[in-house]
Amino acid sequence: MAARPHSFTALALLVVLAVLGAGVGAAVVQKIDSAPAAAGPRTVVYGDNVTVNYIGIMGSGPQEGRIFDTSNVTVAENNVSYPKSLEFAFRSNVSNYTPLAVSVGAGVPSSGYNLSGLTFVSVVTGFWRGLLGMSVNQTRAITVPPSLAYGQPNASCFRTGELNSTLPVVNYFTPSDFAKQFPKATATAGTTFVDPTYDWTDYVASANATSIAVVYEPTRGAVVSPNGWPMVVSSMTSSTIYLASELTAASAGLVLGHGNATVCSQTKFIISAVNVEAGTYTLDYNPEVAGTTLVFVVTLVAFY
Repeated sequence: MAARPHSFTALALLVVLAVLGAGVGAAVVQKIDSAPAAAGPRTVVYGDNVTVNYIGIMGSGPQEGRIFDTSNVTVAENNVSYPKSLEFAFRSNVSNYTPLAVSVGAGVPSSGYNLSGLTFVSVVTGFWRGLLGMSVNQTRAITVPPSLAYGQPNASCFRTGELNSTLPVVNYFTPSDFAKQFPKATATAGTTFVDPTYDWTDYVASANATSIAVVYEPTRGAVVSPNGWPMVVSSMTSSTIYLASELTAASAGLVLGHGNATVCSQTKFIISAVNVEAGTYTLDYNPEVAGTTLVFVVTLVAFY
């Protein structure tokens, strides 16, 4: 009987140890379950300042798939893998191809603002909205409709031109106009030179202090491109040169032209429509991105 208290004590001790062990185990499990999740990478939110590399692609219209702008010099220089839009302009120096500093949100001054030695600029709404949720080194294709990009074309920036045209054989210029029209020619009677606009031979018939007479001497059937698209010298008389345009309906949206008139602050235009039956074409002086869905392939570089 004397051994019973000893056995009870040992049993009680085992129970306590078991309970303590269970309690410790429970505490460990609870600690693991309540631990905060590991922090993920930072993502773009409204108000952030970031730098990005991008490729801007025409997403609709006759130029769909062409590159209209990029921050990547390799893309800018490669016209085989990355065909360019009509108004694509290579930046003056390769050093100008750097990540774009973007302020994510609305209300950014048009001139941007300086931060960390960079000028953070405003971009079209669809561009910065597409950056939301991105993390560093992530690449995303952002499709932007005209309403969130550059809007619809301005109707006042369209003009109509005649497909076929005529020129006088003899043309008269003041000395100052002659110098502007033919900067490499000499205004001396008897001089011949290549016309910089029509690429045919011109002849100075007479010249004095107020007037210079220039005779155009094209060859019948010659193809010239005075405004950016081919025209044929279809016929000539002693006084008139007849030019026939080779534009067709399929040319619409794919020809960049230029002229002397300034419309909507531009002298260049895109032939947006060709009506062969009516003998006319439409000149669109709007930027090529107006009214176009755009696709930006963007890679987030860094936060600031």
